[in-house]
Amino acid sequence: MALHPPQGDKLIFAPGGSGAQGAQAAQFTLGTLSRADLDGSSPIPQFHRWFSEAQDAIRAQGAGAATATAESCTLSTAELPSGRVSSRMVYLKELDARGGYVLYSNFGTSRKAADLATNAHAALCFYWPALQRQVRVEGAAARLSSAESQAYFDTRARGSRIGAWSSRQSAVLVPAPRDGADDDGRAQLEAWVAETERRFEGQDVIPVPEFWGGLRLVPTRVEFWQGRDSRLHDRFVYERVNENDEWVLSRLSP
Repeated sequence: MALHPPQGDKLIFAPGGSGAQGAQAAQFTLGTLSRADLDGSSPIPQFHRWFSEAQDAIRAQGAGAATATAESCTLSTAELPSGRVSSRMVYLKELDARGGYVLYSNFGTSRKAADLATNAHAALCFYWPALQRQVRVEGAAARLSSAESQAYFDTRARGSRIGAWSSRQSAVLVPAPRDGADDDGRAQLEAWVAETERRFEGQDVIPVPEFWGGLRLVPTRVEFWQGRDSRLHDRFVYERVNENDEWVLSRLSP
């Protein structure tokens, strides 16, 4: 609900909460963050700790948070030379001991693949409302080897593996007549799935597609954000200063 009646051509104006404080946006009051709370040498153990705490907080919320996951994050990429940015929700699947953030997707036809082909720099943003925390990760991304991707691919449900082979991610689906009426393109996707099912019928082991696999983002900058009252949030950023994984930690103004 809008806090105030829409003005002019604004369809939404100053959205806010409900109840006694409905006239103002909710405040962030669940925690604080100081330099003493943070790992002094690297953002990787600090991220691992916050990620674990986010998992615990989501579990504590019970069934109502069944669809929430700590690993959900936004991946942003940018195409060069246009500079156009695109974002999408993805799942973090691994944080390796070397400090790489790993996710898996289609890197053949997707928008992210086109962006990364021109610009290896990418960003991840995690938001955990149960703790009023946010983490922003920036760095350079590179594909994992086929063997590494296969190891993860084998853990996926069969339907997801069939889907990975079937979808030409982000390709335009062409509508076709269906049951006397034009469909919206879904029939073409279902035909691709049926074709893949026939191809791998009776096979338990399905090879990972060449165009599908892991992407590893190696961070050069990681920010930890803790919401605070009056929007005076606590923000700390780690910036990598050399290839020896030495980091400088600074507090940022909200």
